[in-house]
Amino acid sequence: MPRKKTTAPAPPSCPVCQGSGEVSRTVHVGRKRRAVGEQTGLCLNCLGSGEAPTA
Repeated sequence: MPRKKTTAPAPPSCPVCQGSGEVSRTVHVGRKRRAVGEQTGLCLNCLGSGEAPTA
């Protein structure tokens, strides 16, 4: 009888960055704070790993 292959469940993804490890922030310039684009950075919730923190 062949054995069933089982894999470990994937760790839950980070709710802030949805598992990508990066988050985007809108960049504002000028006196009227006009939005000109987005800048990506490291997710501070999971520190770029993309997995949900366990603490």
